[in-house]
This record gives sequence, structure tokens and C-alpha cells, in this order.
Amino acid sequence: MNQTLVSIAVATLVLSGCSLIPDYQQPPAPIASQWPQGQAYAPAEAADIAAAEQGWRQFFRDPALQQLIATALLNNRDLRVAALNIEAYRAQYRIQRADLLPAVSADGSGSRQRLPADIAQTGHAGISSQYSATLGVSAYELDLFGRVRSLSQQALETYLSSEEARRSTQISLVASVANAYLTWQADQALLQLTEDTLGTFEESYRLTRRSSEIGVASALDLSQSRTSVEAARVKLAQYQRLVAQDRNGLALLLGSGLPADLPASQALDAELLSQVPAGLPSDLLQRRPDILEAEHLLKAANANIGAARAAFFPSISLTANAGSLSPDLSGLFGGGSGTWLFQPQISLPIFNAGSLRASLDYSKIQKDIGVARYEKSIQTAFQEVADGLAARQTYQRQLQAQRDLVEANQDYYRLAERRYRIGIDSNLTFLDAQRSLFSAQQALITDRLAQLTSEVNLYKALGGGWRERSDPPQAPAEG
Repeated sequence: MNQTLVSIAVATLVLSGCSLIPDYQQPPAPIASQWPQGQAYAPAEAADIAAAEQGWRQFFRDPALQQLIATALLNNRDLRVAALNIEAYRAQYRIQRADLLPAVSADGSGSRQRLPADIAQTGHAGISSQYSATLGVSAYELDLFGRVRSLSQQALETYLSSEEARRSTQISLVASVANAYLTWQADQALLQLTEDTLGTFEESYRLTRRSSEIGVASALDLSQSRTSVEAARVKLAQYQRLVAQDRNGLALLLGSGLPADLPASQALDAELLSQVPAGLPSDLLQRRPDILEAEHLLKAANANIGAARAAFFPSISLTANAGSLSPDLSGLFGGGSGTWLFQPQISLPIFNAGSLRASLDYSKIQKDIGVARYEKSIQTAFQEVADGLAARQTYQRQLQAQRDLVEANQDYYRLAERRYRIGIDSNLTFLDAQRSLFSAQQALITDRLAQLTSEVNLYKALGGGWRERSDPPQAPAEG
């Protein structure tokens, strides 16, 4: 019995050295070697630490935002599903890998049967018994041409792609929580600005109505002043709705309610984010999990070609067992009761109406699709980073110009109010100054939000958001 099993193991090692998987060649990156240059871009900077290596706690400086991200990473259902998918693909890989080795089982059975006289060979009715105990291998495929190993390699690459998918999900979740939080903060700032502006408009309307009652202001002035009040009330209701919806959306991302002990939020104009350099486009190939995921799926498709090729060749499976067989339970392991079985089986495809050829063609097409998806993921990553770099430089200029515009409108408003109160200018000029200032202040908050979200998206595009904290700098090696 032991000699039979050893023979099977030796045959497996000798005959399973062939693989029909094509040599994998990484497709060339279909992007430029440098980021775009021009007026919209700042000069390239050397990267002390890659964005993918910078922890999100170092990138996001607002303690409230840090707590929200940590909560989301614990409770978000999408991230939980991604983690469970990893476990599922790991189990599938273990199942597929187990086919590389023979499955040995121990079996025992017993039977008693009564036969009537007209059936029994002895011509007399009687009871027959049979007991057996065996140890053996059942239908083990000798992987002569690497079919089983190709399928195992495919399962491994699929499992590895699921790990990258989880990383990608986490990075997207961190960026989504940050953008939702920043939007919530911006809408709260706009709500506060609207409340303050509405109070100013209402006070102006009250003064204009008093002037109208004594005949100083006209009915047209009063109507125009009331128009500003009502317009501000419309904005007030709008921002109240947006703030509530922002909070609900943030709660969905967190997978739970907002923490009761959430620290006070920092102002939008504070240094909420640290700046990360872009590095080189080639860094994306090792940093972006969606690119790595696409490459693992490409490798899985490449391994599947090996399995499709191996299907053209003979398949050999072995069944073998050894044990004891006896008509009496007491004599099951007695002398002379030994039994063994060695049953090889070979299957050679002869005619299948082109099914195997079609399967091979299909696997090659799937690899070509994988190449296209891999290249598309690289191109998408390049575009996202390039857009983020353009946004970084231009938003800095736009914000400075918008701050100057707000300052100019504040001067315009103060002058217009003074001249209106002393009767030099009409109410129309004063109302125009109020509306211009309100509009400029709204635009400043909106532009600041757009700048912050663009930096968050650039951090995500560079592969950041996977680590919680940055790795400590490595000490230089001593010579």
C-alpha cells in the first residue's frame, strides 16, 4: 500500500514539470515620461516621500476629519464587502491549489445481505457479509501539461487583484469622506454667511422703509431693498437643505452616525491639508492599486491561456487504494485479507467540433481585453494626476484673485453705503454693492472648497490614502 502511494507521488513530481503558460511581458506604459508643462503647471519638485507612502493622518491635518476617516474605515459597508471578497478569493485559491496534490482518504464499509434460495449460488437461502477498510487516492489528475497549475496561477492572480481592489476601495473611501466633510464645512460657511447677509439686508430694508414712511425713499427703493431680502431668504433655505443633506451623506460613508465627541472643525481658510509632490509618471505603475489590480487580472488571463492550451493534450488520472477485505469483521485485518487497486485512466481529445480551439481563442481575446484595460487604467491615472497638478497651480492664482475681489467689493460696499446714507447716491448703487459683496464672498468659499477637493483628489490619484501614518525615514546604511 505504501509503495503504491509513493509511486504515485514520484510520478507526479517527474511528469508535472511542463507549463504552457505564455511568458508574461508587462505592456509598455502608453503615457509620457513627464507630466505636462505650461502656464497651468508649476515646475516639477523632487519628492521626499511619495504620496502613496504619506499616511492620511499626515495629509489631513483637521482632527475632526481624522476621526471621521478612522470611523469610516471601521464601519463602512463597501470596505467591509471588499475585505470579505479577499477572503472569498483566498478560499478559492486554496481550493484550486489543493488540486495540485493527491487527496488521500481512508474509507471503511460493511454490508450484510440475505439472498433467497433461488438466487443464491449455493441453492440455499443465506446471509452474506463483507467488510472493508482502505486507504487510497481517487481520480487524481497527473498535471503533465500544467493545466491544474495554470488554473492555480489564475486563482492566485485573481486573489492578488482582490487585495488591490480593497486598497483602491479604501483610498476612494478616505477621499470620499474628506470631500464630503469639506463640502459640509463649506455649506455651513455659506449658511453662516447667508444668515449674516440676510441680517444686513433686513436692517437695510428696515431703514429704507422708515425713510419711505417719511418720504425720503421712494417706493421703488423700498421694493428693491425687499428684493434683496427675499433673495437672501431663498439662499438661506437652500443652504439649510444642503447642510442637512451633507450630514446625511457623511453618515452613510461613515457607516454609523457622526461621533458625539467630534472635535471642533478648523476653518476652511486654515492649513487643512499638506502638499504632496507628484513624482514621476512611472511611479504610478507601482503606487496606484487600480493599476496593480488590472495587471494582476491580466496575469490571470495569461495563466488561463496555459490551461486552454493544456486541454488539447491527453489527461491522465489515477485511482489507487490498498486495504483489507474480509467476510467477517473479526478477520478484517487478519492474514491474507489484503487487497489493492491501481486504476489509471487516460483521456485523449479526438473530435470536439472546434470547442477546444474556440476556448483557446476566447482565452487569448480575454488577455487582449486585459491588456486594453490595463493600459486604460494607466492613461486614466495619468490624466487624473495631470488635472490635479493643473488645478493646484491655477487655483492658487484664482483664490488670490478672488480674495482681492472680495476686498475690493468690501471697499465698494462701505463707500456705497456711506454715500447712500448721506444722500449722494441712489439706493440702486447701494443694493448693487450689497449683492456684489455677497456674491464675491460666496464665490470665495466655493473656490476654496474646489481647491481643497482638488488636492484631495490629487492625493488619491497619486495612490495616497492607503496608509494611516507615513513610514519613518530609513537610516542610511553604514559603509
